[in-house]
Amino acid sequence: MQIHVINPNTTRGMTDTIATAAQGIAAPDTRISATQPAHGPVSIESHFDEAISAVGVLEEVMAGERQGVDAYIIACFGDPGLLAARELTRAPVIGIAEAAFHMAALISTRFSVVTTLGRTGIIAEHLLDQYGFRHHCRRVRAAEIPVLDLEADGDAALDRIIGEGRRARDEDGIGAIVLGCGGMADLTDEIAEAVGLPVVEGVTAAVKLAEALAGLGLGTSKVGDLAFPRPKAFTGRFEHLSHGAGLR
Repeated sequence: MQIHVINPNTTRGMTDTIATAAQGIAAPDTRISATQPAHGPVSIESHFDEAISAVGVLEEVMAGERQGVDAYIIACFGDPGLLAARELTRAPVIGIAEAAFHMAALISTRFSVVTTLGRTGIIAEHLLDQYGFRHHCRRVRAAEIPVLDLEADGDAALDRIIGEGRRARDEDGIGAIVLGCGGMADLTDEIAEAVGLPVVEGVTAAVKLAEALAGLGLGTSKVGDLAFPRPKAFTGRFEHLSHGAGLR
């Protein structure tokens, strides 16, 4: 089984962190390939960043279709381009926020999310509503660290995340914590030990869900709104997306 993990931003170090976490949790016969768009934001911290990054995500899915990828993971907690990506393939496509919410709800009746910035916390709240997990989540908390600080100043960032996790444990009446950024993929064990609660991280959760769906023979439905996009011409910089781009 090949799972293609897409980091929607263009920071190579973060892609490597995500790839290591994904491969570390994958089954022995699962092959992880990890990549990032050639163009786009170096980090994703706004609706604008998400909109720009979604095009790169879709191009990566199209490339994966030519390689026969079995499942895809969108490794940004905003799940940018998720439904559009599902339109492009019969393979499962899993966003790490949706994966983490599902897993957290299976092990605890209430959880809180610890993310990077307050403004991205609002985006996470939108996703909780969209995915139907709002009643499971007690609070979305922000450590108020820029995403790239996870790479540039990792120790300080980890301390702030742990501090927010402890406040969530003590104040929110929860049984689990969800980490709200793909760049936290390598921090799960340290945070869980420091906080004393189960910690769900979306990249690793998505890998196990992808393996489960593929193992069950379940893929993206091609009936209804997730059917392949109707072939049509695109112009200008998007001309290469014309006529369905060889979708299968």
